[in-house]
Amino acid sequence: MKKISAKISLFILIGIIISACNAEKRVPDGKQLLIKNQILVNGKKINNEDVHNQLYQKPNSSILGYRLRLNLYNLANLNPDSTYQAKFTKHPGKYERQAKWLSAKQVDRLGQSFLYHGIHDFLKKTGEPPVIIDSVKTQKSLSRLKYYYFNNGFFNVEADYEHDSVSLKRGKIKYNITTHNAYFLDSIKATISSPALDSLYNISKENSLIKSGKQYKTIDFSDEKNRIASYFRNHGAYFFQPTSIVFDIDTIEKKHKANVNVNISDYSYQDKDSTKTETFKLYKISSVDIYTDYAPNTSKQNITDSISYQNFNIYSREKLKYRPQAITDAIFISKGSVFADYKTVLTSRYLSNLKIFNPPSIQYEIDKKDTLNNSLIAKIYLTPRKKYSFQASFDLTHSNIQDIGISFTPSLTIRNIFNGAETLEISTRANIGSSKDLANPNNQFFNVSEYGVDFKLNFPRIFLPFSTEKIIPKSMIPSTLIGIGYATQKNIGLDKENFTGTFSYNWNPKRNNTARFDLLNIQFVRNLNSENYFNVYGSSYNALNAIGKTYITNPDYFNDNNDLIIESGTSGFIKDALARNTAPTISEKDYDAVKSIEERRVRLTENDFILATNFTFSKTTKTDLADNTFYLFKTKIESAGSVLSLISNATNQKTNQNGHHEFFNLEYSEYIKTEFDYIKHWDLNHEKVLAVRTFFGIAIPFGNSDYIPFSRSYFSGGSNDNRAWQPYSLGPGSSGATNDFNEANMKIALSSEYRFKILGDLKGAIFADAGNIWNVFDNVTDEKSTFKNFSSLKDIALGSGFGLRYDLNFFVVRFDFGFKTYNPAEETGKKWFREYNFGHSVLNFGINYPF
Repeated sequence: MKKISAKISLFILIGIIISACNAEKRVPDGKQLLIKNQILVNGKKINNEDVHNQLYQKPNSSILGYRLRLNLYNLANLNPDSTYQAKFTKHPGKYERQAKWLSAKQVDRLGQSFLYHGIHDFLKKTGEPPVIIDSVKTQKSLSRLKYYYFNNGFFNVEADYEHDSVSLKRGKIKYNITTHNAYFLDSIKATISSPALDSLYNISKENSLIKSGKQYKTIDFSDEKNRIASYFRNHGAYFFQPTSIVFDIDTIEKKHKANVNVNISDYSYQDKDSTKTETFKLYKISSVDIYTDYAPNTSKQNITDSISYQNFNIYSREKLKYRPQAITDAIFISKGSVFADYKTVLTSRYLSNLKIFNPPSIQYEIDKKDTLNNSLIAKIYLTPRKKYSFQASFDLTHSNIQDIGISFTPSLTIRNIFNGAETLEISTRANIGSSKDLANPNNQFFNVSEYGVDFKLNFPRIFLPFSTEKIIPKSMIPSTLIGIGYATQKNIGLDKENFTGTFSYNWNPKRNNTARFDLLNIQFVRNLNSENYFNVYGSSYNALNAIGKTYITNPDYFNDNNDLIIESGTSGFIKDALARNTAPTISEKDYDAVKSIEERRVRLTENDFILATNFTFSKTTKTDLADNTFYLFKTKIESAGSVLSLISNATNQKTNQNGHHEFFNLEYSEYIKTEFDYIKHWDLNHEKVLAVRTFFGIAIPFGNSDYIPFSRSYFSGGSNDNRAWQPYSLGPGSSGATNDFNEANMKIALSSEYRFKILGDLKGAIFADAGNIWNVFDNVTDEKSTFKNFSSLKDIALGSGFGLRYDLNFFVVRFDFGFKTYNPAEETGKKWFREYNFGHSVLNFGINYPF
């Protein structure tokens, strides 16, 4: 099969190379392939993307000047069915002979096989037909160019084009645009029939997008229409629409200037068979009616229960299942207030965020009880979601620990559990995976596993005994999350139990901003298999074993191969070495090495208890999934153990043998940690994107801790980090990753990536990743691993490479090849490009983009 695939690939490659010299293969006689568009504006060449997007015809796409998709299309047989049938027409009797040993049905199906038909369908779909110069489309392009410049204030624009022949079947089009002088806005006036709207306009005209002295642009007038309409509708003008605004632009007897008159006529509406007009009114809300269990498929609602609460009328077809405040807290429309569109949007958003209702329907009706006819009744229709819902997901995963993982996650959601719009989610997870990097004495494929359960209770408000409305108003959609979880895992060989607890507040200060404050973030990690440490961390064992062989100690520490026995031999030798009970007496160098090995073993095998408080803030300018010009900023600050230390000091608690305090016989961690993450994307047009990421994080132990717990430390390398190194295999500093899972408490990461389209949904990327991890302000003394001053920045590693990505719409499959470009662990003179080859490259598999 591999040989056949190789032959097909070779055939396609040879065909592409041959057809590269014949790009005009499918260009009809008398026609020409469009190879270039050139736009000259006032004699100057223009490469502006917006201008070139006005053209109906563009040359076939290319990669570095090579028209790959055109040549793929030229390889295809456009009529494979006719070709297949012609084979039998030219050789009478061939069909009957094949039908004897295949059957007629199978012979017919053979014509639809991949080799005869499918490969050509693939080439046609993936390829791109030749772009033939069409004079009609060229004329349309010219008209669009004129219209484009007209919309930008060049009212006297002139345009023509030239068709130049490059060869018999190749040509290019040159568009010549003469703009002449642009028109600028002069006087701006307004004629508004409604006195109420006239007053609103005068208040808001300072924010107008059309101002005297600005160059005329049609888009400004469109945006100004929307601005005026939005302002009016947010200040009571319920019936107002942008179509009521007409701009009169006068250029008569004006030299490159235009007078603007903003005309807003009366409200026009249909009443039976006649059209009526009246001045626009500003409306107030006279009543807010809320239907909590609206049935959209029936006109008979049969209201049986109702209540009035703080000027809200709440109705239910059955007995009311919600505390009134839980519903009214989500309503921004209030009795006596002026009608405002933004309040409708906020209300809809907040109600949807409760997750107990389907998206609401909010309607307004004229209050017929008001004799002045300027009041509205707001009717809010809520359709409850099911109280209980069950979900389950089955995923294939890839991470820095797992090469492949299979996970199953069932969950149960209970809505409105305490009649206050709360939701309780109970989820369990089961994961089994495979990792070639882990200790695996039984040679099992699935050598990684994790099982867990989580409870998450969400309150749609800040859960405190006092009001926070002045600090965090309900327009920020606040919520409180209380969560507890338990997981047991077998991954890095030590086998862990992980208990977590969270009490956090979430809100959105602005539309694209999020904030989270974890009042309590508790984690307790218990190692179940600490004696397996030296089986997992083989580099530490090898270093200790080499030292152990040079000294005479208890022979029971060693096996028949004179290697230290795990666990009895390793622990015994460490104890003797640190007591200097060896023959000869252990050297200072070896003593320091054994001490360092033991300190790392203790740090990675002891149980961790973390009681932290943290605050996270993020801001993005991304509007939707298609937005490729945006930035994302995220920062986090975390403090752990300080409250427990205050309590211990205030109550004069005794310290343990290490000089540290304990909480329930557990030595707790104390540190402060902060992170800054910034991502920026630039859309370079033609489906090209430049993406940059910067990250800095540092965790500083103090008080009750000399180091950072493994779960809160940093690592470098992997598919979402420096892709030229495997996970945990870079750093710290220039130490050369001497340990198996290298981590530290400070990290710098810089990445840039140029993304481009290759063909269809297949994308490519060229990237460069820089960064490293270091130890700082902790108990690590190795100079190569520590960050001393700015001179340590010379230890920043650089990796570069290229990648392929395939967009499956719901996620992107990614393969990246990373090459070590600058390796700080190498000797001076051997740091640059010493391992820049495929033999030392790292292949990363990932899901979605790295940043």
